Amino acid sequence: MTIELLDLLVVGVIGGFALFLFSATRVRELAISAVKRAARDGDFQLLDDSVSLQRMSFSRDNTGMWRVWRQYRFDYSYDGVQREQGAVIMLGKSLQALVVTEPDRVLH
Repeated sequence: MTIELLDLLVVGVIGGFALFLFSATRVRELAISAVKRAARDGDFQLLDDSVSLQRMSFSRDNTGMWRVWRQYRFDYSYDGVQREQGAVIMLGKSLQALVVTEPDRVLH
């Protein structure tokens, strides 16, 4: 029984894909926790307790290393009635930006 180069290549590709999926799941969990922290501090409610991947590309970080850049979309509400959309941007495992709109304040 011999191991051929093609077998090693297939195992390497499958292993690399599994590692990418594991990393993507971890980054998604970090994005959700960042939004939950911002919701607690910003007095809004994260709806559905989830984020969804909107865009993905490659970008360089501050040190010049290539990282996966991901933009996630999420729904939130200030009053529990009106649904708004926000975005969270991750570069690798680090939070780059979290975008929500300010609530409309009614002055009397």
